[in-house]
Amino acid sequence: MAQVKLEVGGRQYEVMCRDGEEERLKMLARLVDSRASDVIRSIGRGNEPRELLLTALLLADELDEARSAAANARTEEVQRMTAMERCAERLESLASRLEKPRPAS
Repeated sequence: MAQVKLEVGGRQYEVMCRDGEEERLKMLARLVDSRASDVIRSIGRGNEPRELLLTALLLADELDEARSAAANARTEEVQRMTAMERCAERLESLASRLEKPRPAS
């Protein structure tokens, strides 16, 4: 296990993580620190639990929006694939009709 020093909201923390995950953890801490800084600028310093709650809510809101966008993208992809399959079926049907011999007149 690796030990990583992080700074979030102007406070230092030492946390443990799996070997090789140190840089990702630091990146995540920078993200949290950025949102914590936004909160502190908005409400000021003083009430650390409230700062933490608002930071968590901001991040949860971003996560919810990202999940919704991903779900919408998946839905749109399914709709596109369904439309393409219908087009392919229609083209196959047309090709089949064109390939049938015409009765002699």
